[in-house]
Order: sequence, then structure tokens, then C-alpha cells
Amino acid sequence: MEGSWSGSEGGDEDVERLSDGGDKPAEGDAEGVWSPDIEQSFQEALAIYPPCGRRKIILSDEGKMYGRNELIARYIKLRTGKTRTRKQVSSHIQVLARKKVREIQAAIKVTSMEQSVKDKALQSMASMSSAQIVSATAIHNKLGLRPAFPTGLWQGMLSAGQAGSSQDVKPFVQQAYAIQPAVTSAITSLEAATAPPSVPAWQGRSIGTSKLRLLHFSAFLEHQREADSYNKHLFVQIGQSTHTHSEPLLEPVDVRQIYDKFPEKKGGLKELYANGPAHAFFLIKFWADLSCNVQDESGAFYGVSSQYESPDNMTITCSTKVCSFGKQVVEKVETEYARFENGRFVYRISRSPMCEYMINFIHKLKHLPEKYMMNSVLENFTILLVVTNRDTQETLLCLACVFEVSNSEHGAQHTIYRLLKE
Repeated sequence: MEGSWSGSEGGDEDVERLSDGGDKPAEGDAEGVWSPDIEQSFQEALAIYPPCGRRKIILSDEGKMYGRNELIARYIKLRTGKTRTRKQVSSHIQVLARKKVREIQAAIKVTSMEQSVKDKALQSMASMSSAQIVSATAIHNKLGLRPAFPTGLWQGMLSAGQAGSSQDVKPFVQQAYAIQPAVTSAITSLEAATAPPSVPAWQGRSIGTSKLRLLHFSAFLEHQREADSYNKHLFVQIGQSTHTHSEPLLEPVDVRQIYDKFPEKKGGLKELYANGPAHAFFLIKFWADLSCNVQDESGAFYGVSSQYESPDNMTITCSTKVCSFGKQVVEKVETEYARFENGRFVYRISRSPMCEYMINFIHKLKHLPEKYMMNSVLENFTILLVVTNRDTQETLLCLACVFEVSNSEHGAQHTIYRLLKE
């Protein structure tokens, strides 16, 4: 393995239930109100803002609290310049939900499922709000999925309709409205149920493609106590885990919403994504564990280790770009060769020294008195990891990393998202 660092070394909505009414539009829901351009923006907003019950969403750049229907109306106004009220949005959601329920009920009647399964599916659907049903449809359309009604879909819908099941995941702080969080489990269950059985369970549920898979990643501080005794602290870690086809797939985030957090020049995230392949791009939100003593630097080693595997024998190049305010500060490029183990080609980058900029950055973070101060600094700190085939220059994996500080009792944690461009 070879590599070196280059660069600076400084361092609400109410829960609406389905009624027995017909498909009569409420006042203001005539076709003219929902013209094609408005309908398109409406569908986009459904996919961006997940159902959130009575909760309000705060847009940090404005400091205002919005219910979901207000956010959808706001989105339509921004996209089309046309005003639709929160009540018009609510009415439109209920109309679409009733229509969708009738379509699904008709489809269930003609399937070959057992009656008990059909009954369970209908009960599951009855537990969902209008917003959840319409949002599931919007996500299906956005991801280009065919309408399908496997048992797994209804099991997913049942869990989605349970109180308290919705998540509030924010990969980063400032752009709360820019992420596509908490896609209903109905969607992921559908995707899992319709996935070809030949695809391994980890694919779509962890970082990897058919060409290269990340098995392990960690950044750590190691103190030597005695001649053969070491104390290791993990700042961040992604470990290898076992996956099943019943697990939900990774949630999507629109890559365009994080372009400004990474370099825009040649080799930046925007250019890399344009060149593809899109399925090789991931967003990782790390909660870094900084509950370590950095005062005693005697025998201290700051390092990074990673491991990949592939069915192919190739030479890989690993680029690590440390970025501040979207600008590259330092970059390390490492080359690694394959080792054939247990029928797979394995690539290990072990104990790669951390650059001085990162070490100094960690020290400065540790000296801040409050966690919120650390997180404020980390809002503008990112790392871009790019693994390429050295000979063909094909992007094998691209990992966009954003950070917050973990609560020390929880240790290092992370959430993985797949990057999409709608």
C-alpha cells in the first residue's frame, strides 16, 4: 500500500383517517386547481416531506415551524409561483387517498392470496392515514416502482400506521427540509419483496455494489500502555454485519442537496455523480465519539483502517478528501492491491496515519466547552471518500461523510443513506 497526504496541515399535520365518502373533491379541489405543473410539484413534495402526524418541522434557515401540509403548499409556491392553501392540500390528499384505497381494494379482490391474508391487508390499510397512503404512492412513482401488492407490502404498511413509528432522521443540521427521510417501510418492504432472489441481502442495505463492498471502516486513537499493551478508542466505525432480505433498504437522499458541502471543482461530488454509476454513491451520517483523553500524547497514534472485498482482481485507488466549508483542505491518495481469500479478493488498508490537520482539528473540538459548539463547527466539516479502479478510473464507491458528536454513553454511531438524483 502506498499513499501520502497533500494540502494544508493546519488545523403537522392532524392525522386524517379515511372516511366512507366517495371521490367528491372538497371545495377548491377542481381539476383547474391541480393543473399538471402544480400536481407534479405536489407529488415531489409528498416524496420530500414524510407524514409526521401532529409534529411541526422547523426550517432552520427561517426559524419557523411548519406542519407538513404547510410545507407542501410552500413547496408548490416556490416551484410554480402559484398559491395553494394548507386546507386545499389536505383536501387533495384525502381525495387521492380514497381513490388509491379503491384501486388497492379492487386489486386485492382479484389476487390469489388466502382470504385471511386479504383481510389482514385491508385491516392494515385501514390503520393508515390519508397522508401515509398518498405518500407511499408518491414514493413508488418517484422510485419508478410498479404497483404490486405482495404480503410484505401490507406488513410494512401496518408498521407504518402504528403510532410513534415515524422517524425523524436528519443527516445534517442546516438543511432539515432538503433530505428525504423516513420513507415509509411499506416502500422498502415492497422493494425487498420484488428484488431478484439472486441479489445478495447486503446489496441495497449496506455500502457496496456488485463490484466492491465496504466491510469495515474506522478512525481511532491508540495509546501504547506497555510494550505489548494498547488502548484503542474509536472515533467512528462501520463494522461488518449480517443482512437479510426482510430488512428495509437504505433510505434515499437527493445528492443535489449536499453538493455545496463538498468541492465543486474537478473531482468534486457533482462531477463524480454525473459520471456515475449512481448506485455507487452513499451518504454516511456519523455521530463521532470524542469521549477520549487527548492530553496525554505520549505513544499516541491516530489512524484509519478500512477493508473492502470484490469478486474481481484489480488495483484500487482510495482518495480521502477532508473539506471545510465545501472546500478541499487536504487529500490522501492510497493504492491497494488484492489478496485472494475464501473465494473473494480482499483489500485492506490498515493503520493508515491520520493527517496533522485532522489531529489538530480533533484537539480543537475537544477544547470546546459545549457539545452544541462542537456540532456547530462540524456542520461545515465533511469528508469525501472515493474508491476507483486504478486501471479503468471507474468509480467503485463514493462515500460522502457528515458529522455530529455522539452522546458519550452511546459511543460511535452512524446511519447510511443512498444518494439519488430525482
